[in-house]
Amino acid sequence: MATLNNEVKAFIVQALACFDTPSQVSAAVREEFGIEVPRQKCEAHDPTKRAGRDLAKRWVTLFEDTRKRFREETADIPIANRAYRLRAMNRFVERAEKTKNIGLAMQILEQAAKEAGDMYVNRQKKADADDEPVVPTAVSVHVIDARKRDAEPERSPG
Repeated sequence: MATLNNEVKAFIVQALACFDTPSQVSAAVREEFGIEVPRQKCEAHDPTKRAGRDLAKRWVTLFEDTRKRFREETADIPIANRAYRLRAMNRFVERAEKTKNIGLAMQILEQAAKEAGDMYVNRQKKADADDEPVVPTAVSVHVIDARKRDAEPERSPG
């Protein structure tokens, strides 16, 4: 395999900084540049991984800058905003009700209740007894799979 030019390396580093997996990056390089790059070689351009520990300073700086910008720009994406998602769900519920699709409307309403009730946020508010300010605290989440049974069913003799 030939060495990669700087344009391809920059593409790989920036894609990895945007949390694409090495497999996704490998496929994107094949599509964008027509070059086969194994996922292991892509992973070597991620300074957060062991394979990328010896990455040149230039690429580490590009990675860090891109990741920082990516995280900051997430706020500019409408769907990342709770109010936007709730407004969209409201439109969907109204459309489902007009078409008499009550099942879909109920699913959307349940989703909206989860969204509004912080079900997808891993924190809860806790007030101190001395009326100190409300402080978010971490919460562990325990998921119960209703399809699994804890014990074997009892068998009737006979």
